[in-house]
Amino acid sequence: MKNKKEDKGFLKSLINDYKIVISSEDTFEEKLSFKANKINAFIIMLVYSIILISFTISIVFFTQLRELVPGYSSSDLLNRAIYLTEKTDSLEQQIALNNKFYQSIEDVLSGKTEDFIPKEILESDTNYNNFDINTINPNIQDSILRSYVDNEDKFNLTKNELVIENKMFFTPITGEITQGFNSKDNHYALDISADIGTPVKSILEGKIIFSEWSVDTGYVIIIDHGQDIISVYKHNSKALKKQNDFVQAGEVIAYSGNQGNLSTGPHLHFELWKNGTPINPQPLLNFN
Repeated sequence: MKNKKEDKGFLKSLINDYKIVISSEDTFEEKLSFKANKINAFIIMLVYSIILISFTISIVFFTQLRELVPGYSSSDLLNRAIYLTEKTDSLEQQIALNNKFYQSIEDVLSGKTEDFIPKEILESDTNYNNFDINTINPNIQDSILRSYVDNEDKFNLTKNELVIENKMFFTPITGEITQGFNSKDNHYALDISADIGTPVKSILEGKIIFSEWSVDTGYVIIIDHGQDIISVYKHNSKALKKQNDFVQAGEVIAYSGNQGNLSTGPHLHFELWKNGTPINPQPLLNFN
């Protein structure tokens, strides 16, 4: 019975109105008064708390202040991360494209295949293993014109833009040219007679993309000089540089020799490629 009275007394105290008076401290004059009960006071405090919390969350998560909250990165850092991710993806694609291009050249030089895949085709279709040239059906007039132009200008220096401003080509080795550049005989190189052990120099600065020994051509070095220029040095007796090494123009990269089953005597077999096309290097270099 006593508990019931206490419960009723508690509930009554919640709904009982109280007069709240604000008066002057000096004169005790009443300035403001209003009625309220405990339930009204609780509701007012609850609404005030909700508004305050909502306002604080809005400021923190919808303004720059969120950067001060642990776990949230700044917008500049996020934009930078997105940029670096896109840049990395682009570089990975370019590296994969270059590797395919170098592999294509290596296959042609090593005699694995005679079909060279131009870099332009790789750029337009990175999945070049599925490339079928037979799916292209040009008309007869176009084929005749293309064949004529290719035969006339295929190894033309102007077409391949080999003369580059601010570039000085170093002669890889001096000696007598025993066999010249002849596209009709598929000899896309110059054979320069030289004693075994004569230093062989890089014609330009660049990166070694191939440095190996083969049964047919002895020690072979291939250098990527950038701007789609590649130089090839074969029948060496010793290679002084390894793959992925960087060399300067005129730097010694190997010693000439008479290595390989295809060698006809002590000499350097030198090739120069531009945009995937072999070029006659004799007009550019003085081998005497």
